[in-house]
Amino acid sequence: MNGESTLLANNDHELKRKAENGRPANGEDSRLMGDKQIKSPGPERKKLKVGSNDVIAKSSVKSPLNSPKVSPTKSSSSHPPVKLIIKKEAVSPLKNHAVAKPHKPLSPTKKATVKPEPKSSPVKSDTPKPKASSQESDDDDDIPLARRVQQKTPKAKVKTEGKNPITPSNKPTAVKNSAIKKEKSDKPVVKKPAVSDDSDDEPLSNRIAKPKPTSKTPDKKPGSSSEKKKKKDAQERKRKSINKESDSEDEYKPLAKLAKKSSGKTVKSETKDEKPKKKIKSEKDKKGKGKGPKSSEKTDGTGKKKKKKEEEEKEVWKWWEEKQHEDGRKWTTLEHHGPYLPPDYEPLPDNVKFYYDGKPFKLSMASEEIAGFYAKMLQHDYTGKEIFNENFFHDWRKEMTEEERKTIKDLKKCDFKEMFSYYDQKNEERKNMTKEEKQVIKKNNEVILNEYGYCVMDGHKQRVGNFKIEPPGLFRGRGDHPKQGKLKKRVMPEDIIINIGKGAKVPVPPDGRKWKKVIHDDKVTWLACWIENIQGSYKYVMLNPTSRLKGEKDWKKYETARKLKDLVEKIRENYRRDWKSKEMRIRQRGVALYFIDKLALRAGHEKDDDTADTVGCCSLRVEHIKLHDEWEDKECVVEFDFLGKDSVRYWNFVPIDKKAFKNLKLFMEGKQEGDDLFDRLTTTSLNKYLSELMEGLSAKVFRTFNASMTLQDQLDKLTNPEDNVNAKVLQYNRANRAVAILCNHQRTVPKTFEKSMSNLQVKIADKKKAVKDAKKELKELKHKLKESKTDSAAKAVEKKKAQVQRLEEQLFKLEVTATDKEENKEIALGTSKLNYLDPRITVAWCKKFEVPIEKAYNKTQREKFAWAIDMATEDYVF
Repeated sequence: MNGESTLLANNDHELKRKAENGRPANGEDSRLMGDKQIKSPGPERKKLKVGSNDVIAKSSVKSPLNSPKVSPTKSSSSHPPVKLIIKKEAVSPLKNHAVAKPHKPLSPTKKATVKPEPKSSPVKSDTPKPKASSQESDDDDDIPLARRVQQKTPKAKVKTEGKNPITPSNKPTAVKNSAIKKEKSDKPVVKKPAVSDDSDDEPLSNRIAKPKPTSKTPDKKPGSSSEKKKKKDAQERKRKSINKESDSEDEYKPLAKLAKKSSGKTVKSETKDEKPKKKIKSEKDKKGKGKGPKSSEKTDGTGKKKKKKEEEEKEVWKWWEEKQHEDGRKWTTLEHHGPYLPPDYEPLPDNVKFYYDGKPFKLSMASEEIAGFYAKMLQHDYTGKEIFNENFFHDWRKEMTEEERKTIKDLKKCDFKEMFSYYDQKNEERKNMTKEEKQVIKKNNEVILNEYGYCVMDGHKQRVGNFKIEPPGLFRGRGDHPKQGKLKKRVMPEDIIINIGKGAKVPVPPDGRKWKKVIHDDKVTWLACWIENIQGSYKYVMLNPTSRLKGEKDWKKYETARKLKDLVEKIRENYRRDWKSKEMRIRQRGVALYFIDKLALRAGHEKDDDTADTVGCCSLRVEHIKLHDEWEDKECVVEFDFLGKDSVRYWNFVPIDKKAFKNLKLFMEGKQEGDDLFDRLTTTSLNKYLSELMEGLSAKVFRTFNASMTLQDQLDKLTNPEDNVNAKVLQYNRANRAVAILCNHQRTVPKTFEKSMSNLQVKIADKKKAVKDAKKELKELKHKLKESKTDSAAKAVEKKKAQVQRLEEQLFKLEVTATDKEENKEIALGTSKLNYLDPRITVAWCKKFEVPIEKAYNKTQREKFAWAIDMATEDYVF
């Protein structure tokens, strides 16, 4: 006890000496610290020497405990060993030390030794003491070691080496780990009473800071209320120390530091000490980024996006690199969940009524559902057509009950207005749904897609195309279809045939229902099929266009068209020779093949009387063509005017070969307008003849061949390698438009066309004005440059030139868009691009002329033609 009291007295003496004279000189430091060294684990270690006659300065700031311990090598029998806790970040009081960056504290097992001298007196230095100065020195030596340890280390949970726990009096003060502000103050140091010699295992810095000496402190549980109060007090002290040091904290500061605070001057160190502090801060920020919620979300989000892209790349099945089935099999294994059946009908609320002859009439559920189909179309053009109304009323009466049929006999007496208003209100509600409501619907659709929208074929996940069975409704058809208005009945599980692999789990039908049939046919590509009631034709659930089966079919189609290129001249010689044949059948075949080759007409096929009146080449009638010996300075012109596929009108004036023209006159002799032009030719006989010329050749292959050849030729003629990307895209679209015109891919002008074009013209006018103003400003800047000839003026001119160039490019892009819109307002470019043009032509063109593939193909098209994008090089030619 006497030795420790002497040690504390020496500490007080040393503090007073430092306050009066400033810190000791370097020579005095070396003499005071003695022979023993404490090695700091920081990045720049300094030596701390403690001799037998040295004094350890008293500090009221407690040292963190989770640090290396100091134990004596020699201990006195009368006095317990003194342990000094040194934090990893602790720095020695030597001159020009570097501030260490924060590290995790070392474990208590690493120890340094201190030789305490029980009855040593303060060492008197022979070296002259420097005077205290208001300016701060190059180091932080005037801050006590324990204080600096605490300022450089993060807050940690306090642990003791011995049995005595931490009390509120010896708990370390939490100080923000930032750059240390050195200030002056006139407040004196408050001395603390000495601790008892029983606290052997407690750090010296903690023991000397206790207000009262205690022999033993009762153990406390970590989760006690006093422990929580201590944590709360430490947090409060930390909060206060961020903005301003409190008066109570001033009591724990050395006099030299308090003197600086009173002067009100902030001293900035110009030594190398500042650099490590910046480094500490930056590293702390980096660590914080990993822990903070925002940065972690960003990191996780970026990682998820990258992971998602990698997964998408991994999921691409390069089936074109695998060997194809040669035995006619389409797949080996097939698993799926069947088609998605539409939801059941929801009855109308009681306040929505149907009226007949001015009186409300309650319909059965089946009749009400069909009446709702008509009510939804009440303001549509279809309900104004007589054939539509007749077909609807005929089918509706079939589904009515006996009582309903007796009452409802005239469609004109039926009032659907309340039903229409109800469904119209529902539509408005759907349009005005909140974002949250839309998200719910989106999630439900995603659940349905994940369950029914994918199948597993040969071990690979493939997207299913039309997995949703069409709900019941009224048939519309294209053009003036004779069956428009008829009821499309609800497809039931009992109508559906399921095709699935052997051994695979059969999809479960709805409760109380069963499938019509389950088969395992690996020679077909459909997953389910049924017969629809309007035309009596089969409907299929097929795979998506991005699937292997569709891709293989497209690849074979375009390869067959490429083979035709080698034989087409021979075939043309043959059909020209057929024009002179003595057999009428052969002459008709030769002329029809000439039209299919020259005009890319569809072959056509026979139609029933109850189908739309659409025709192809082989089904042309006399009424569909007119012969003109001369037409606008051209000879032998044929005028075609008929409805093609989807009731799209084909109207064209085409000059043809004289011999073909004479044959047409011959074919039309003695025939009426409704008679067939090629009465001795059928599509079946024509395709049979073509298949004999080349394997896989049909009339459809000619259409694909001519479309792809036209695109290849037009791209070679129109593409200018020196143009920018926007100009090249316009050239590509023009080449594609030539194909669409050849194939008669028309569309009606969109309703929003005029509005969008007017908006585009306004943008063009504004951009022209911006270009004009920028050029004017450029001219003024050039004039200033001639006068001043300064670097700033030259930079301003260059900057303005770049702006003018950028504006001109934007204007050009807008003008190209306007031209493209105007030229394609009645042309459908997508049909030929998806079905008749070899995608390798487009891919090769993009690679050759450095045009991004996204400019030619959207995301869906890129997925569909992944095989072409992967295999085609810039040298590919159709």
